[in-house]
Amino acid sequence: MSQVRPDEVSAILRKQLSGFDNEADTYDVGTVLEVGDGIARVYGLSKVQAGELVELPDSKDENGETVTGMVLNLEEDNVGIVLFGASSAVEEGHTVKRTNDISSINVGDGLLGRVIDPLGNPIDGKGAISGDTVRLPLERKAPGVIYRQPVDEPLQTGLKSIDSLIPIGRGQRELIIGDRQTGKTSVAVDTIINQQATQDSDKPVYCIYVAVGQKGSTIANIRQVLEEKGAMEYTTIVAAPASSTAPMRYIAPFAGAAIGEYFRDTGRHALVIYDDLSKQAVAYRELSLLLKRPPGREAYPGDVFYLHSRLLERAAKIIEDDEVAKSMNNIPEELKPKVKGGGSLTALPVIETQAGDVSAYIPTNVISITDGQIFLDTDLFNQGIRPAIDVGTSVSRVGGSAQVKSMKKLSGTLKLDLAQYRELEAFAKFGSDLDASTQAQLRKGERTVELLKQPEYQPLPVEQQIALLKVNDEGLLDNIDVEQIGDFEDQFLETLGLKYEQEMSALAKSGKLDDTFGDKIIEIANSVIDQINVSN
Repeated sequence: MSQVRPDEVSAILRKQLSGFDNEADTYDVGTVLEVGDGIARVYGLSKVQAGELVELPDSKDENGETVTGMVLNLEEDNVGIVLFGASSAVEEGHTVKRTNDISSINVGDGLLGRVIDPLGNPIDGKGAISGDTVRLPLERKAPGVIYRQPVDEPLQTGLKSIDSLIPIGRGQRELIIGDRQTGKTSVAVDTIINQQATQDSDKPVYCIYVAVGQKGSTIANIRQVLEEKGAMEYTTIVAAPASSTAPMRYIAPFAGAAIGEYFRDTGRHALVIYDDLSKQAVAYRELSLLLKRPPGREAYPGDVFYLHSRLLERAAKIIEDDEVAKSMNNIPEELKPKVKGGGSLTALPVIETQAGDVSAYIPTNVISITDGQIFLDTDLFNQGIRPAIDVGTSVSRVGGSAQVKSMKKLSGTLKLDLAQYRELEAFAKFGSDLDASTQAQLRKGERTVELLKQPEYQPLPVEQQIALLKVNDEGLLDNIDVEQIGDFEDQFLETLGLKYEQEMSALAKSGKLDDTFGDKIIEIANSVIDQINVSN
C-alpha cells in the first residue's frame, strides 16, 4: 500500500481552498451608507442588477412589513436604491439583501374590480387578490414590428366629438392634454364606462386606470362613479396618490402597463389610462435629482423622453398568429401556454399643460410619442362646451381607419365645417353685414357645436351617435332653435329606441346605415322637430 505524505494532503487542500469565493456574502448583501427622501445609498451588492428588487430585513414599517426598494443607480462605489416603504424605518448600517428578481407585479383576472397600489397589494379592504396570477416585469421591451398589426378596429369612447372627429383605435396611443380643470379625467372615465357595451361581445375591453399624484378623495370619487355605472367589474385602479412616495408615483404607470400586457398577451383587449404622466415626470425628476442623475433641458433629467417612450410603446395591436405571439419578449414560461395573438393594449396618457402651452418640454415629448392628441381648451370649457375639445389642435393619426363605415362617411366634412365655423364666428363678431350663405354656415355651425355637447359620465352607443350625425348632415337641425337641441336629442333617441330597436341593434353590429333605415331616421327626426315647434 502506498502512503499519503502530509505535503501531498496540504497541496490538495490548498488547491481546493483556492477556488473558495470568500466574497460571496458581499455579492448578495449590502449595507446602507445613507438614507433620506425615499433614497438609500448602499455599499456592497456587487452583482446586483439595475431594476432589481431588494429587501431591507432590518427595516420594518408601521405594519411590521419588510421595507423593499428598487435599484436605479449602479455606481462605482455604491448602489442607489429607491425605497417603496417608509424611509423613516431605514437607518444607516441596516442590511440590504438581493432578491434576484427584477421589479415585477402579480397580474391576473383577479385584479378586475380591485384597487391596488403600484406593487400589486390590494388597498380596497376586500382581502387578498383571488385566482391564478402570473408575475410580469414592470418594465418590458415593447413588441417589435413583426408582432404588430395595423390599428383598424375602433375603440368607442361614447363621446360624439371624439368618435366622429378624433377616432381612437384598439392598440393606439392617444394623448389627452389640457390645463387643469378642463375635463381630462372625465373624458377618460367616460371611455371606461362606455366599454360596458363591449362586455357581452366576443371582444370585451378590460380597463386599467392609473391614478398618479391625485388626491385620495379624487381617486375615491372615480371609483364610486365606476361602481355606480357598473364599470368596476372590468376595471382595475392602480392608485399612487399625492400622499404616496415619489418611487411609487414613478412605477405606477409601469404597473398599469404590465396589467394591460397580461390581457393583451392572452389575446384580449385592454385600455390603460395614465392620469397623469406630468406627475410621473415630476416624481422621476425628484428621484433623479436625489440620485444625482444628469439634468437636461429645463432641469428635467435628459432621459425623461425615454421614460415615457418606453412606457407608451408597449401599447400595440398584436398579430393574430398565436405561435409567433408566443415568441414575444420576456414572456414568462408560466404565461406561455395562455399566450394568444390578436390582443391589443390601447393607451390614453393624460398630460397637464400650463396656460395651454403645448410646446412646453413634457407636452412636446409626449405629443411626439403618441398617435395624436385630444386638446381640451379652457376657453371652450368656460363657455359651457363639454367636452371642451379644440377641433383645430386635436388630431388622430389613425383617423378613419378606426371608424365604422357610416361614422366615417357622416363625419367626413364635420371637422372642416367646425373649423370654418370657428373662423366665421370670430369674423361675425365685428358686426358687419353677412351674406345669406355665411349666415347659413354660422347657423349650422352653432347647431353642430350644440349637438356635440355631452353631459359628464353619459357616453352614447355608436348607433345613437350615427343617427344624430345623420340628422345633422341632412341639415334638419336648422329648423329648431339652438336651445332646443338638447330636448330634441332626448326625444329623438327615445323614440328611435322604442320604434326601431332591432334596426338600431343591427346598426350597432354592422356599423352600416342603409338608405331605408336612413329615411326612417329622417322621418322620426322631422316628427320630433314638428312636436317641439308646436309645443312652442
